[in-house]
Amino acid sequence: MDDPNLLQKKAAVGPPTHGVSLREASRVWARVALLSFGGPAGQIAVMHRIIVDERRWISESRFLHALNYCMLLPGPEAQQLATYIGWLMHGTRGGLIAGGLFILPGIVAIMGLSWIYALFGSVGFVAALFFGLKAAVLAIVLEAMLRIGKRALRNRVLIGVAAAAFLSIYFFHVPFPVIIVAAGLAGAGGTRAGMTHFAIDRPGQAHAGLSDADSLLGAHLPAHARPTTRGVLKTAAIWLPLWLVPVLATAAILGSADVFSQIAIFFSKMAMVTFGGAYAVLAYVAQQAVDHYGWLRPGEMLDGLGMAETTPGPLIMVLQFVGFMAAFRDPGALPPLLAGSMGGLLATWVTFAPCFLWIFIGAPFMENLRNNTILTAALSAVTAAVVGVILNLAVWFAVHTLFEETRLLEWGLFRFDAPVLASLNGWTLALSLGAMVAIFRYKAGVLQTIAACSTLGTLLYLTGAL
Repeated sequence: MDDPNLLQKKAAVGPPTHGVSLREASRVWARVALLSFGGPAGQIAVMHRIIVDERRWISESRFLHALNYCMLLPGPEAQQLATYIGWLMHGTRGGLIAGGLFILPGIVAIMGLSWIYALFGSVGFVAALFFGLKAAVLAIVLEAMLRIGKRALRNRVLIGVAAAAFLSIYFFHVPFPVIIVAAGLAGAGGTRAGMTHFAIDRPGQAHAGLSDADSLLGAHLPAHARPTTRGVLKTAAIWLPLWLVPVLATAAILGSADVFSQIAIFFSKMAMVTFGGAYAVLAYVAQQAVDHYGWLRPGEMLDGLGMAETTPGPLIMVLQFVGFMAAFRDPGALPPLLAGSMGGLLATWVTFAPCFLWIFIGAPFMENLRNNTILTAALSAVTAAVVGVILNLAVWFAVHTLFEETRLLEWGLFRFDAPVLASLNGWTLALSLGAMVAIFRYKAGVLQTIAACSTLGTLLYLTGAL
């Protein structure tokens, strides 16, 4: 008789029951990576459209469950979401491919632009090249907000949670972790008190979006996704050294005052506190990079952010630019461009290595708790809050794309960047409206919309209209 444990092990390493090969998945994740413009809102929108709507790999509720967990973690939530889904579909190899491919285009693009910036001091032509892309991203983000919001905000209570989250973070700058914790407590507490508003499926209510039964993965828990103590210890034994050994070795060999040691230590700290995405931490990074370390000159952080916003990948990729410039200006015995490249890659490594650690350790437990009533209610409220937070990012992106100037308005705790109406860029507005018509009226795809807007933007630049 076959050993049941042996059969389980064979099933865990056999071909995936969902029928999606690792090669096919790699092609899909490469497509997601190349279209991951527009910050977290745009990236989550593209991922949802391709993975849930087009490919039907996982259900709506499973996508949102994974997104909720990733929003609770430090680091770039969109990259961690790709890693989570890749791991869910194909185990550790799938997670590495999905998470790695998600940042690869950004690494290449930011490195190339950093070389240009260091040698020539300007990337204005690059901004012009991607002028139309920003307009397309606005339309993509708006469509994502409407689609995800329609499915996640199933009643007035959840709409209220989303509205409260948006108002709190946009106008009162309440810390992101406080908003998420408050939403989770509201969902759990409300369910304990007998409220049904936070339930995934309320009595008499049809399930919104793609269901588990209609997805390729289905509702079952894959064999590799079962949490075990051995799995946790094995993951920690691999990923903690991969993350921390380069940091400790650099500090021990070069000394704490060396620029490479400073990059490794500083960005490792940032990897543990970057809750709420890039915007939540970039102001602090800019202050430290300019005032404390002297890595950047005033205003250069905005140039780096412009690179990250107009290239695929997480906005936190701007940290690679910071690391590049830091080492480029203090190369020691190395050629400046080589030192800069090494500094940029070091900053990227210590920023993203922990992301794989958080997913590979925590995701099995999150999957195992999908049917926990209190947890799912808490995460349902977190989902609503996440919609409000994504709306905050989308509004921020829209304001800074459509308007060339903003001014800070403050009344006590109430403060926000108000657009200067006279600085409205008419061409950006026109391209954005055109992209919206293409997506909403004619159901144009993401790639076609981005290509069309980028081409029109480039033509406007070449003809001197910009």
